[in-house]
Amino acid sequence: MVKEIENKLKHIPIDPGIYQFFNDKKEIIYIGKAKNIRNRVRSYFRSQKGMSSKNIAMLKHIRDFEWIVVRNEVEALLTEANLIKNHKPKYNIDLRDDKSYPFIKITNEPYSQILITRKIEKDGSKYYGPFTDVNRLRVIMNMLTKIFPIRSCTYQINESVIKEKKISVCLDYHINKCEGPCEGLVSENHYAEMVSRIESFIKGRSQETVDYIRNLMNKASKEEKYEIAATYRDQLRIINTFQQKQKLISSNFEDRDTIAFAKNNPIGIAVVLRIRNGRIMSREKLTINNLDNSDKKNIATIITRFYLNSDLVPREILLQIKPSDDLELMRWLTERANKKVKFVYPKIGDKAKEVRITYQNAKLLLGEWILKRQKRKDVIPKTIEKLKSDLSLEIPPKRIEAFDVSHLGGKNIVGSMVCFINTQPKKSEYRKFIIKSVEDNNDYASIKEIVLRRYTRAKKELSPLPNLIIIDGGKGQLSAAGFSLKQLGLEHIPIIGLAKRLEEVYVPGFKDPQSIDKQSPGLFLLRKIRDEAHRFAITFQREKRNANLIYSPFEKIKGMGKQRVNTLLRSFENVNTISQLTAEVLSGETRIPLKISEEIIFMAKRIYKDQNDQ
Repeated sequence: MVKEIENKLKHIPIDPGIYQFFNDKKEIIYIGKAKNIRNRVRSYFRSQKGMSSKNIAMLKHIRDFEWIVVRNEVEALLTEANLIKNHKPKYNIDLRDDKSYPFIKITNEPYSQILITRKIEKDGSKYYGPFTDVNRLRVIMNMLTKIFPIRSCTYQINESVIKEKKISVCLDYHINKCEGPCEGLVSENHYAEMVSRIESFIKGRSQETVDYIRNLMNKASKEEKYEIAATYRDQLRIINTFQQKQKLISSNFEDRDTIAFAKNNPIGIAVVLRIRNGRIMSREKLTINNLDNSDKKNIATIITRFYLNSDLVPREILLQIKPSDDLELMRWLTERANKKVKFVYPKIGDKAKEVRITYQNAKLLLGEWILKRQKRKDVIPKTIEKLKSDLSLEIPPKRIEAFDVSHLGGKNIVGSMVCFINTQPKKSEYRKFIIKSVEDNNDYASIKEIVLRRYTRAKKELSPLPNLIIIDGGKGQLSAAGFSLKQLGLEHIPIIGLAKRLEEVYVPGFKDPQSIDKQSPGLFLLRKIRDEAHRFAITFQREKRNANLIYSPFEKIKGMGKQRVNTLLRSFENVNTISQLTAEVLSGETRIPLKISEEIIFMAKRIYKDQNDQ
């Protein structure tokens, strides 16, 4: 455990709140909430027995943590959700939520605009959503605009605009798609009534809209306004057609949402069925990455993130299982909806059927996702097929790993390994090596070392092995790498050497290079991967050389070990900054003794001067 963390653990408050874990780059890698921050954070640094593999992996990267105390569990719940959404930490459950999903926006003005938007603003407008089924949203909006002639323009229309005749009616008015509010041809009250009916429909109360239009139709018929009555009749037919397409799944006409999810670690698919008046109003799908081991936590995350920006919160939410922090979640949703919201876990009856239908939807969608992923994995790029043919390989080399070494005059010797999967670089699997067994300029020995280290570890960790290994070099480097593979019993892995000078391909057991068409896409791929390994090695070598230029002088000062040098360089941006400090300030910031601080400043000034003189 990092000493700073050990000391910090002693001073954590016992209040409710959230905590954040940081890596060595000061990036947030995990955000959590707790009723008692101290107990929860300390639990991570005790025994790893029973801990999930994700948390064990996360612990290796924690270098610091912070906490935020809040008033209660509900506030902790919301703070956690908002922070996760903003920062997207690596080890939190990743829920592909409403950040890019559209909403219906009703603007706050006398003659409201009704728009589809993906951006929520604090402008007094009403927002309904999110809608993950975009096609269905468009169907709804097209239908509503046919029934209610709401304006499509974006002008700001108010009493003064109408009075001064700043805007004239457009084509929509002449084809009966708008009633001309810009010229005051429709009253505010009538327009507001249409907007209210649209809101009711969006909320799932379609019968109210049906009754309203039917009354208008009957009234127009009695007054012998048959053309107007016919228009209302056509509107009723549109709604009726829309309702028939909606599946009636319950005779219970209470509004509710049903949530279920299916999983295939580490991926899950959550489905929310929005049921209004016994019919499915919409089916919302959410993809979850980095699933937690606890299904209770997963369902709590789904609920929180789904309703975070949604105004469509029903009184009743049907669930597969009880979420963690269920009481806090219900209190929060009750506050959002301004009405009592409860969770129900039905086992029998119609509601249980709804849950099963929702789960079935989630399972089917998950199956589709798995099938698509498998198809993507099974697709072998033509370049890979060509490379298989060029090198006479038994299987297509979908995973290729390439090695190179770099040094400057035999100093700062480093090695690199890059990984390509299906012709694309997999940078998370790149590896750097500081050569340990070689002191002089010996490429063969260096290659031998890094290949041995790489695959010793791969065997120990049961990591995927490549279908092809590329060595940057000729016969000598190839032989050295082959020797290491033989030591490990991995000589069955195909390996080649690719020399830079003539782009010659060498394989074990053959004295002369292989004959490959210089225009072959397979050879182009080999060059690309070899060059990437070379670039990665050189970059690492330069980084190490530059670091040594800074570190070495300070390490020569008596009392300055690596730990103090690290502290010094973490505390200040560069040598110039250090040179301008006083010994008192440097000592206060780093806790390095005053006398040593004076020597550091003196040396920093000298280094800075030398750099500028060059």
